[in-house]
Amino acid sequence: MPFTPEQFLPTIALVGIVIILSALLSGLVERSGLPQIAVFLGLGAVIGPSGLNLVDVGLHSPILRAVATLSLVLVLFTDAVSLNLGDVRKQRFLAFLMIGPGTIVSALLIALCAWGLLGLSPAAALILGAALASTDPVMLRGLLGRPGISPSVRQALRLEGGMNDAVLLPMVLIGMTYLGKGQSPSASEWAHLGLSIVILSPAAGAIVGLGAVGMLELVRKRIGVRRDYESIYSLGVAFAAFAAAESVHGSGFLAAFAAGLTISYLDVELCDCFLEYGETTAEMALMFTFVLFGVSTIWSGLGIIGAGTLLFVAAVLAARSAAFIPALLPSKLTWTNRLLIAWFGPRGLSSLLLILLPLFAGLPGSEKLVTICCLVVLCSVVLHGLSPSILVKPPPAAPAAKAEPPFPVAVLDAAETTSPARRGSEYISLTELKDLQASPTPPVIVDARSERSYNDSDESIPGSIRVDPERSVLTASQQQLPKNAILAVLCA
Repeated sequence: MPFTPEQFLPTIALVGIVIILSALLSGLVERSGLPQIAVFLGLGAVIGPSGLNLVDVGLHSPILRAVATLSLVLVLFTDAVSLNLGDVRKQRFLAFLMIGPGTIVSALLIALCAWGLLGLSPAAALILGAALASTDPVMLRGLLGRPGISPSVRQALRLEGGMNDAVLLPMVLIGMTYLGKGQSPSASEWAHLGLSIVILSPAAGAIVGLGAVGMLELVRKRIGVRRDYESIYSLGVAFAAFAAAESVHGSGFLAAFAAGLTISYLDVELCDCFLEYGETTAEMALMFTFVLFGVSTIWSGLGIIGAGTLLFVAAVLAARSAAFIPALLPSKLTWTNRLLIAWFGPRGLSSLLLILLPLFAGLPGSEKLVTICCLVVLCSVVLHGLSPSILVKPPPAAPAAKAEPPFPVAVLDAAETTSPARRGSEYISLTELKDLQASPTPPVIVDARSERSYNDSDESIPGSIRVDPERSVLTASQQQLPKNAILAVLCA
């Protein structure tokens, strides 16, 4: 069904509504503990055929296909760019446990349940198992932002969220190859699939990423690039990598992940720019996709509720625990943290996007897979969306401090060495900092670099105080930062 002019105005209006509501409800949703996803699914229901009938987006709608494709590209690219490779190297054993025995075994157990309980073919069961083993980036981000969650749990789930789709997507592609043929692929087809997954797609993404980083570095040195525009540049790299791989008959989704991983390895500043600005843009796209699913598609899962399907939902939730608890036994995590990790595997947009791939390819039986996945996602939104407020207790609030007048701030730009101050009086050079340190009132040096920059660097200023820029007030209070001192803030 082509995109008609009559659909244009409602679609533009829908984009505007999603952006406005995302901003207006962000504080309320954060304080209430209500799953953000549920709000946008509900919005889709209100404007859909069962509500005001303003928009009708079905499974075969070209709007859903275009938005879902772009969203999956953004999910994979964001996963890769958000990866702190320094943390991955330091915690490589934990990463192996989360992705290997954890994620892969979880997918295989879910596939086994789908084959035994739902009577699906092995290929269809593998696709469904891989899709339902994927954790939702939006729900996971909301969980990881809660102040009461253990750093060990946060680190383990971040590793899983950034890497699991890279191993689950090939499982979906393998299942699609079987499902499309109806029989075991030939040796040449296996060779082509292996070439695409292992070499062609990652190489296309890496080449685009390398070229993008090189061009950006050249322009930075010659004329400069605005920081907020670097995040937009990152989004362009993701879509360019997708197109490059698809043009050579590879997987554009794997290429998008490879491009993000290349940027994460080569250009820390570009990663930070994306996380500051581009991640919000990507999240808006994901919220828009949830609204489209909420119009009609996701509610199709309610139509198949029965003893067998509910038993399968319970088996999906149990499969994660059955895989992750034994997988994490060799780790140094406490039992409480192991149980939290085993429980918090929310299914959401990434599962829906992966399960749509066989549908878009026109494979037989794919609509049934989508419907089953929708039911599991709805149950997960309720269970995993509400459980953090019950299982994760916030830390005790610090006593209110006496209000004091704001203190002067001097900012030290990490890019400065001996050059004079630039951009007005906001930035100072290292030479000027040394002069200030020799004065009767030396400044307090604050290291407020991003977490990625801080962890990936072996350099630090002696005597500096580390403050997390994302939790500046809390960490400044914990470090007992003087409130009437001049601060020299290192930011990069």
